Amino acid sequence: MQIPDDLVQVGFVSGAYGVVGGIRVRPFSDDADALLHVTTWWLDKPGLRDVDVKRARLHGGDVVAQLVGVTDRDVAEALKGAAVFVPRSQFPQLDDENEFYWSDLIGLEVENLQGERLGVVHDMMSNGPQSILRITSAAPAGDGEGTATEEAATERLIPFVDQFVIKVDKDAKKIVVDWGLDY
Repeated sequence: MQIPDDLVQVGFVSGAYGVVGGIRVRPFSDDADALLHVTTWWLDKPGLRDVDVKRARLHGGDVVAQLVGVTDRDVAEALKGAAVFVPRSQFPQLDDENEFYWSDLIGLEVENLQGERLGVVHDMMSNGPQSILRITSAAPAGDGEGTATEEAATERLIPFVDQFVIKVDKDAKKIVVDWGLDY
């Protein structure tokens, strides 16, 4: 099978589940929709390959799954640490135009209401109640005498909530936020 060019990592195998080859997957999303609705996953251990999913369900905060060909605990345990990928094209459709998959936000430019560039979303994280944009920008680093000598990366964390995120324009690859340069 040809490797899809739109693979997105959606979690990782955290260990075996049960005695007949089940695996436990720690998803990067609270609802784990992609893991629960897609019947072919891609694992990177021992090398990137596709695996068929017999069944998958939520169990606590994890997804437990039975994969075709994984029939005992030792084989399942050997998959521990494997990254789990799903093609972006197979993610379930979102119901609301104001809902986004994290993978759709990564790489978007971020600017504030004053038109100042804050950087690019390089990652997302969750602190429980909300998602947080992790924005990286290049900023001048001083030489101690007020002269910029090189570019140094800085990171901003902006809560992904209506109070701060004004507009997400995926077509323009831009997010507008109510956030100052000095925050």
